[in-house]
Amino acid sequence: MQKTLGYAAHNNHSALVPFSFDRRELGAKDIQIEILFCGVCHSDIHQARNEWASSKYPMVPGHEIIGKVTAIGNAVIGFTVGDRVGVGCLVDSCRICSDCVDDLEQFCNTVTFAYNSADKISGGSTYGGYSAQIVVDHHFVLHVSDKLDPAAAAPLLCAGITTYSPLKHWQVGSGDKVGIVGLGGLGHMGVKFARAMGAQVVLFTTSANKIADAKRLGAHEVVISSDMQAMQQHLSSFDFILNTVAASHNLDSFTALLKRDGTLCLVGVPDHPHPSPAVGNLIYKRRQIAGSLIGGIKETQEMLDFCAEHNIVSDIEIIPIQQINQAYERMLRSDVKYRFVIDLASLNSA
Repeated sequence: MQKTLGYAAHNNHSALVPFSFDRRELGAKDIQIEILFCGVCHSDIHQARNEWASSKYPMVPGHEIIGKVTAIGNAVIGFTVGDRVGVGCLVDSCRICSDCVDDLEQFCNTVTFAYNSADKISGGSTYGGYSAQIVVDHHFVLHVSDKLDPAAAAPLLCAGITTYSPLKHWQVGSGDKVGIVGLGGLGHMGVKFARAMGAQVVLFTTSANKIADAKRLGAHEVVISSDMQAMQQHLSSFDFILNTVAASHNLDSFTALLKRDGTLCLVGVPDHPHPSPAVGNLIYKRRQIAGSLIGGIKETQEMLDFCAEHNIVSDIEIIPIQQINQAYERMLRSDVKYRFVIDLASLNSA
């Protein structure tokens, strides 16, 4: 076992604090990674505070990891010491079910997540990226181009793939009219991807003070979603709408904007269910409301390569690990543009 330093939550209400724990020894198919940067996802807060009622403590959050390979097992191929790599939400799966065979490991019934998950190899729990180093099976390690700023690339491992995957699945491309609901950590990535894919991009927000920033990020138009007159101007005109808002809200005003056979895709998970949609809004235009969950390893690598080709990264604010608790409080106030990223070099001064 290898002693590692990180920051952990020890219950659902106290601050994260320094924590020393063991990483497993390097196996034949494992890669050891020195963690350079780790993004801070809103799901880290949900998990640390047990808002999904599945948390196990102590918990080291973090699943948006960028690092450097420091050692490889003797059966690893495709990686060498010194490579820049990434690790996202997934660190293991069964490899044999239909989802895994189809490169959709995120849907595997026995998937292992980067943290707060049963570790089949060590017999304990997985610990995430708020730490100095990690050991991961090479199948779940991703190549990260040197063209990308490593800190700004970290949120691509969750916020990036969460928005890229549905845009690709529903084949968004040139000539499509695409809506993005919400301009936060997910929404700002959705705008960037949809624009790079050639779509006409419309950002929906309740905040007029986000108009200029949305256009800077690539939106062709911004609509204040509480302005019913402005919404009416877009009735039955969208091919696809990606809804990134994680708060419960009425979906009818967005489904009414879809063309025949259009899709409203949800990627935000609210604490309480959305109100039931009006069925007539769906059946008379054969519209659909769907959902999407991150992406498999193959697609995540595709997304990272797409980002390198199009120079896409997240807009970030870098913090030392000692400011993680303040960052959580600021995230709850939406006081970040648009993702916090921890510089793990700060652990040396913890």
